[in-house]
Amino acid sequence: MPFAKLGLHTSIVRAVAAKGYTTPSPIQEQAIPVVLTGRDLIASAQTGTGKTAAFALPILNRLGPHKAAGPRVLVLEPTRELAAQVDEAFAEFGQFTDARRALLHGGVGYGKQRSDVRAGADIVIATVGRLMDFLQERALRLDHLEILVLDEVDRMLDMGFINDVKKIVAMCPPNRQTLFFSATVPPEIEAIARFALKNPERISIGRQRSVNESVTHAIYPVPMHLKFPLLLALLEKTDFHSVIVFTRTKHGADKIAKKLKSEGHSVAVLHGNRSQGQRKDALTGFKEGRYEVMVATDIAARGLDVAGVTHVINYDIPGTPDDYVHRIGRTGRAAAEGDAFTLVSPDQTGEVRAIEKFIKATIPQLQLEGFDYKAKAIAPAAGTGQGERESHYRDPRAPRGGGRSSGGSGGGRGPGGGSGFAGRSGPASQTNGPVSLPPRRADHHQGDARPPRDERAPVPGTTGGKGSGGQQRDKDRAPNPFVQKGRPGAHWQTRGDGRR
Repeated sequence: MPFAKLGLHTSIVRAVAAKGYTTPSPIQEQAIPVVLTGRDLIASAQTGTGKTAAFALPILNRLGPHKAAGPRVLVLEPTRELAAQVDEAFAEFGQFTDARRALLHGGVGYGKQRSDVRAGADIVIATVGRLMDFLQERALRLDHLEILVLDEVDRMLDMGFINDVKKIVAMCPPNRQTLFFSATVPPEIEAIARFALKNPERISIGRQRSVNESVTHAIYPVPMHLKFPLLLALLEKTDFHSVIVFTRTKHGADKIAKKLKSEGHSVAVLHGNRSQGQRKDALTGFKEGRYEVMVATDIAARGLDVAGVTHVINYDIPGTPDDYVHRIGRTGRAAAEGDAFTLVSPDQTGEVRAIEKFIKATIPQLQLEGFDYKAKAIAPAAGTGQGERESHYRDPRAPRGGGRSSGGSGGGRGPGGGSGFAGRSGPASQTNGPVSLPPRRADHHQGDARPPRDERAPVPGTTGGKGSGGQQRDKDRAPNPFVQKGRPGAHWQTRGDGRR
């Protein structure tokens, strides 16, 4: 069914066509008619399925001409990056309308944001913390609000914003339309839905705990001191367009990025301690191709839409199985194909089992042929910390230097042997046989100082408020929720035919 058949105004359909969209995704096809009727809605769908357009298009259609009375639409987002991305989507879809927008988020000054609000914004896209600031100082009122959108509600719950969300909902007029969009709808969100929505329509697209079928994912077991050398080897042997490397901590992200830069890779860094300018440059530069690798914490795991991400590498195993699904969902978006690799040390068998139980699937366990898994850790030089030992390892067969080379021939989607390392040199050229890999597919689809409170996530299980749990807000790393079972390494044993 084309967009024109969904009841959208010609100006909206024209903007959709300008974006190159022809056929709505399943979530768009089901949600747009419901939103156009004015009914409340709870919609859950996997990341990368087009949820933003599913509410932005019908909202713009319902707004009509600009009115200066005050915001008529409020869209709440958990992070600055998501807020900016949604604001950009409204700008593109509303380019042939006169709707005005205001983007409110932390990390920048209040001046322009106050000016946009005073100018009479029809649509306000905001993070929770910055919106609370505007409401408390009475710089913004919600008296004329017609539509409230809570986007990525499960992420708001994880970050401890739900109490503030309830306060915001209480300030909205009772006669409004409320839309919940989320990847998952746990029981806690159901309780909020009963408080905020009236007789909502429910839409659920896809299996909420599954990995996108367009993503091939695998686990690479490796001793802890060889994780970074294996990361380098994977990058050398992979024909990638752009890669996101996920770490558990901000310090870890900075450390890995520094090492990758020293090896000749162009690298961006994205985490909560970066300034807003740095975060914007990292994301924009990665989207534009100025950086081939982005090292990030889980701040980049939810909702961010970057076209052409061909690979995701989990340098650190995610804190929860749900985070695993969201991380690798950064690739294989919009039916494109992608690969996801996870580096796992011998003491993390329990985490692997928990992820497999969560997604109800077995993740292939692979080894990179030609890589020396028995290499010893070299004692660090005087003044070097234990955590830097892995950087002293170098495969003796690898050439000095690093980064991408201009030689080589052939092509491939993942690490491999022989001539399949398009534009690569290094350990790959020294292997004597094929590398065990997921099945190949066709060509890729190319298609701050201290952060504000709207991005300081509490540790799961805490309230995120004052007291013994609140001080955890600034920590990326959460306590390990998994229980180790069995002897280390038992999960990695394979038969001769490659099966477990």
